[in-house]
Amino acid sequence: MSVKTAKSKSKSLSKSLVKAEQVALYWDAPGLMAGVDEAGRGPLAGPVVAAAVILDDLNPIKGLADSKTLTAARREKLYDEIRAKALCCSVAEASVAEIDELNILQATMLAMRRAVEGLRLKPVKVLVDGNRIPTLDVLAEAIVKGDSKVQAISAASILAKVTRDRWCAELHAKYPLYGFDQHKGYGTAQHLAALREFGACPEHRRTFAPVTAVLIR
Repeated sequence: MSVKTAKSKSKSLSKSLVKAEQVALYWDAPGLMAGVDEAGRGPLAGPVVAAAVILDDLNPIKGLADSKTLTAARREKLYDEIRAKALCCSVAEASVAEIDELNILQATMLAMRRAVEGLRLKPVKVLVDGNRIPTLDVLAEAIVKGDSKVQAISAASILAKVTRDRWCAELHAKYPLYGFDQHKGYGTAQHLAALREFGACPEHRRTFAPVTAVLIR
């Protein structure tokens, strides 16, 4: 074998070894997988809520989907089923004060991290809805529209949505003039009109423009 041929083969072997090593780095380790999603980034009031769910493959749940595509009654039913059948789940939040201090994106990441850290079982990988991931001590991957693609994320979206909707119902009982039971804190015409007429309540996010405008007028 010539020196040139030997070098060529050696170079080719080196490349294949590098490629094999790189591929190995991206293999998913076997183990528990958690889905994570949030509810409440857009509203003008209240906490942002996040949930993390590890489903049980041996105890499947039918009808899991993006929470926004389900009726309130269907979400409530699935909420109970997820809590009963999942291997473990965790719901956490970032408060209005934290949202105003950190900004809504960082507060959302904080709520997601708290949800993952609150799981009774530690996953080997976390799948997060969207295009950003919180700082975690486990492998994580962001999946755009993951709430409609990954069942564990769908389950997390349902837990987060139902939890926040229930919070809005409680807030409505406390501050009925704003209509939180209907708009869930989003900046609807009804909500904006109530803000202008009655001002902000303690649960409004001070750094969100429509609320800031009311506070400085």
